[in-house]
Amino acid sequence: MKQLRVFLFILAVGVFGILNTEMGVIGILPAISEAFGVTVSKAGLLVSLFALVVAGAGPTMPLLFSRFNRKYVMLFVLAVFVIANLISAFTTSFDVLLAARIIPAFFHPVYCSLAFAAAADAAPPGEGPDAVGKVMIGTAAGMVVGVPVSNFLASAFSLEASLVFFAAVTALAFVATVFWIPSMPVAHAPGYGSQLSVLKKPVVWQALLAVVFMNGSVFGVFSYLADYLGRVTMLDGAMVSALLFVYGIANVIGSYFSGRIIIRWPVSSVQAFPFVILAIYAVMLFAGHSAILMPALILFWGIAGGVNANMNQYWLTTAAPEAKAFANGLFLTAANIGTMAASMFCGFLIDCAGTASIVWGGMAFAVISAFCIFWRTANSESRFALLQGGVVNENE
Repeated sequence: MKQLRVFLFILAVGVFGILNTEMGVIGILPAISEAFGVTVSKAGLLVSLFALVVAGAGPTMPLLFSRFNRKYVMLFVLAVFVIANLISAFTTSFDVLLAARIIPAFFHPVYCSLAFAAAADAAPPGEGPDAVGKVMIGTAAGMVVGVPVSNFLASAFSLEASLVFFAAVTALAFVATVFWIPSMPVAHAPGYGSQLSVLKKPVVWQALLAVVFMNGSVFGVFSYLADYLGRVTMLDGAMVSALLFVYGIANVIGSYFSGRIIIRWPVSSVQAFPFVILAIYAVMLFAGHSAILMPALILFWGIAGGVNANMNQYWLTTAAPEAKAFANGLFLTAANIGTMAASMFCGFLIDCAGTASIVWGGMAFAVISAFCIFWRTANSESRFALLQGGVVNENE
């Protein structure tokens, strides 16, 4: 059991390093803009293009690497991130910086999908979702720690210091993987054709749609949370930063307990999720202006957001258990598409009706996700697969 905890911790550190590289740049965009003499919107390409590449590479790159020893693939990806981050730290060319962001983005879904699959395979029977939830703490921590730490390092020391921090975290994960992660050869690697054939299954498309709208229901609104807290709740900058940190910590808590929730209630917990989000947003509609109620609401919302990530991964991998790496790649793509689509929709609502209207956008995505979830669970064979993925019996 101790070896499993160490194994999962190292995978979580690796995922943290990958997400830290992706999200941490958000905290230093103004510094990058100033240092390289580009506009903030052009510096924003470092974020948007990274996400776009991840979404495109999600289904293909994990598939290409699915037949190789997982440990060596993970080491290769971590090495790519270390080198790319060091190049980013010392280059004086924005074009080189952009290339050093885009290249590792292709390998982002490779590491994450293999880490999730390795965690599930290493866990005792029936404990897979809990193991994946522990690794996903790295995802939540990357979103929580990356932005404020990179911002602090750039402000207190230099832009180079914050970029070196990204390299240091992935280097730490590389060293830990070398010494404490065992070799993980793939004994019975499914062919590329057989993995792609899962796209013929209607249940896979049902799961994909559910993940798009589940993730969108959370991140469409979260993308504009800082603006919402400033304009609607009327909080100052320090309080907005504090509440964003609260959301992040709550996200970590949700990730930690998400596996246990899914194991105990593999079907009903996912079915209930859209209604939990709808309830949170309904309160926001009437109490979004309240500086007293919003902190508590954000705490609950953050926990739900942490649970959501593991649910999304579980929902897709149980739809295609015969192609886990490919399914994990599909999960990352669907999650990114959901985030982009919901962010665009909520941005459109802001232009039409103001910042407060983003709540309606989140509610719309939650309603559609509920239909997608119940569409899948209406099939008895699919429902049985879900139960097998969590626990054998669920009293519903």
